[in-house]
Amino acid sequence: MARYIESVCKICRREGMKLFFKAERCYTDKCAFERRSYAPGQHGQSRGKVSEYALQLREKQKVKRVYGLLESQFRKTFDDADRAKGITGENLISFLERRLDNAVYRLGFAGCRKESRMMVTHGYVRVNGRKVDIPSFRISANDTIELAEKRKKDPKVLENLKNAERRGAPEWLSLDKNAMKATVLRQPRREDTTLPMHEQLIVELYSK
Repeated sequence: MARYIESVCKICRREGMKLFFKAERCYTDKCAFERRSYAPGQHGQSRGKVSEYALQLREKQKVKRVYGLLESQFRKTFDDADRAKGITGENLISFLERRLDNAVYRLGFAGCRKESRMMVTHGYVRVNGRKVDIPSFRISANDTIELAEKRKKDPKVLENLKNAERRGAPEWLSLDKNAMKATVLRQPRREDTTLPMHEQLIVELYSK
């Protein structure tokens, strides 16, 4: 499977905002975006007028990178959102939020989405008591999410939970920290996202 192997800090600089790829490092003065908030490259500080298409493309790229998806994965999610009832843009954000790897990150079990994806693929996560090792698995209301017993006392997980307090817990998930178990209270809504997104630009891009 294809994967991005260059500096992820360049992605934050290119998109013009922190995307928190490096967990706690992003909250310190070592963050590359804090030191150089302009786009990478020799022309990063002198970019000219941006076209409508460029705005749409950048928004798609930003959201895709936030959730760590390849183009084919993102397009498939968009197609699912387009076929579902309701507003396509809001459906898209809801489907992205309902990915299992995203839920593991939002609960605080992992410091970043890359780490949460590794936890899922390594079989450390249980959904309704059964091991699920597919990061794109889409959770639903009333599902339960918990870590494997051998990971519940992992110092790294405990540290992640402590550090996640600054992000705040999503209202659509209920976490029991003592049991390391969470319940999906409802489907995530548009206002539950933590990063500024303009999903309508993505809809317009894919509708061309």
